Amino acid sequence: MTAAARASRIKDAVTARPRLWLGIALGFPVAYYALMFAALVIRFQAWPNYAVTYDWFGNVAEIVRSTPSVSDMSAIIAQEWLFEVGRMNYDFGNGISEWSLNINPAKVLVVMVLAALIATITTLLLARRTQCSGARLNGAGAVGGLGAVLVGMTNVTLAWVVCCATPSWVVGLAILGLGVSSSLWLEQFGWWIEYAGFASLVLSLLWLSGPPKPAQAAKPSSYPQSAMGAPQ
Repeated sequence: MTAAARASRIKDAVTARPRLWLGIALGFPVAYYALMFAALVIRFQAWPNYAVTYDWFGNVAEIVRSTPSVSDMSAIIAQEWLFEVGRMNYDFGNGISEWSLNINPAKVLVVMVLAALIATITTLLLARRTQCSGARLNGAGAVGGLGAVLVGMTNVTLAWVVCCATPSWVVGLAILGLGVSSSLWLEQFGWWIEYAGFASLVLSLLWLSGPPKPAQAAKPSSYPQSAMGAPQ
């Protein structure tokens, strides 16, 4: 099995359902951030009372001008925000952000790549329903779903004052009910969990784009056969 044959099957599956692929690829990021916003409002039973738009392009230009190291430059740019919405508490003076949702372009790019992979796996599952066994379809779907959950979970951009008010993927776990100390301890494994998620998505694609199932072998008849092969 060559890589070209697998690529051809993936391309055929996507081009056979272009509207479905585009719908998932464009709709998933919107649903992803809408779900995070809804989770905040439901969890804290309050609407946001502030929103801030940042000069992302200007900040990136300033980082490029003032940072001599390219590796440091990319790491700093990856932390820049474009938009923030949340709830401010003014009980103690100038106010402190209790919780917020941040739009980080670097994270948005990762979510868009995730959406494209989900769309490709979905179209491939539909295209190969009659060519793959049920075990392969279900297994590849489960592996791809697990990978999507891991990547989505590690790109959450929420902040909560209880978790040091710093945007981090583990804030999502804390909001869902996991202990704060346990969530902060898991933060160090974020990159590995994200890598495992992308590896699962790629494995799902490779599994689904493999050769079709072999034709079912003819079962021997239980009836006695004549010399010409006809049942007696």
